[in-house]
Amino acid sequence: MLKGKNAIVTGSTSGIGQAIATMLSEQGCNVMLNGFGDKDKIEQSRKDLADKYKVKVHYSPADMSKPKEIEDMVSEAARTMGSIDILVNDAGIQFTAPVEEFPNDKWDAILAINLSASFHTIKHTVPIMRKQKSGRIINIISVHGLVASIDKAAYVAAKHGLAGLTKVVALETANDNITCNGICPGWVMTPLVQKQIDDRAKKEGKDDKAVKAELLEKQAVKQFVKPEDIAAYIVFLCGPHSSSITGATLTIDGGWTAE
Repeated sequence: MLKGKNAIVTGSTSGIGQAIATMLSEQGCNVMLNGFGDKDKIEQSRKDLADKYKVKVHYSPADMSKPKEIEDMVSEAARTMGSIDILVNDAGIQFTAPVEEFPNDKWDAILAINLSASFHTIKHTVPIMRKQKSGRIINIISVHGLVASIDKAAYVAAKHGLAGLTKVVALETANDNITCNGICPGWVMTPLVQKQIDDRAKKEGKDDKAVKAELLEKQAVKQFVKPEDIAAYIVFLCGPHSSSITGATLTIDGGWTAE
């Protein structure tokens, strides 16, 4: 369905972003990967996607906390792929602490990666999409863009901001055949979430299984959201039958926000 389209997926060397990049490649989309990790493993993943799905797969090590590196990544993607049809903002980090104990540097880092990075990728991608009169922008927001949890002041603030940014961009691009939407997943078993589970288990003296059960109390289905389900939703949003969906914050949260 997306054969020949070109996409940037930030935070795509692991977790949700990796699932998204994989499914876009499976649909025939050329992809610019981005994220941190072991260089050899990233290169192997890049090569595997290109070989398996017969698409062009590039990689940018751009640091999403640095605006100039983001600008350069977008320019490189446009130059090497010829266009940018899809932008998926998935890069994210987490840190938890009560607000009065929250370190200033952690606040700044989370706002930079989880909110400002999406502003910068969108800022430099929208002119390209306007020129070609088409584009799809999807921000991975999180259910925490709609509701709050304790000890997550920076993360919740950033994600609520990202939900607002999504709506503004949708309105500004509404007459250019560009859509901008946000996906709000609940708990997804990713390295980011596993670290939270490990930290909480250590702090509270509980085992991994007990912490997972407590987390899933927020989700009516009592199971983690699958990264592949999020990726499939994004494929639909990038396809021909989603042109009237824009400015939406779409939940995949196992019923978390239904209560």
